Amino acid sequence: MQIHSFALHQYEEVVDLWQRAGLQLSRSDTVEGLQQKLERDPDLFLVAKSESGKIVGVVMGSYDGRRGWVNHLAVDPDYQGQDLGSRLMQELETRLSTLGCEKINLLIEPSNSRVQAFYGRLGFTADELIFMEKWIEPAKSAKKGV
Repeated sequence: MQIHSFALHQYEEVVDLWQRAGLQLSRSDTVEGLQQKLERDPDLFLVAKSESGKIVGVVMGSYDGRRGWVNHLAVDPDYQGQDLGSRLMQELETRLSTLGCEKINLLIEPSNSRVQAFYGRLGFTADELIFMEKWIEPAKSAKKGV
């Protein structure tokens, strides 16, 4: 298995993997949305490739200068149970630590609660919080890259 940074030309393959793994994608998971992600911290968006070159795992990490975040960790259903998710998370933690990150957060969709035990084995603990969100439209200048 090889783990390396995501490249935009891998978009279709990564989205296909996310869908096959049962992740809920949002309107920010477009080519444009992931391009913006790559402009911020490309070294934290990782893919794992099999010996044949097929993408079999992915994790999208981010760092805001204070906290690290884990988003969209997925392993191809045919490769689950082989420690690939743990290897992706270890690589992400190493890269976040190098940036000075001391705490990593993640959110689990209620429909994906089965992964809670996986993250527990990696040292994550549940925290009772209320999560709120609001989608906003980017300013016209942000859409044009101005």
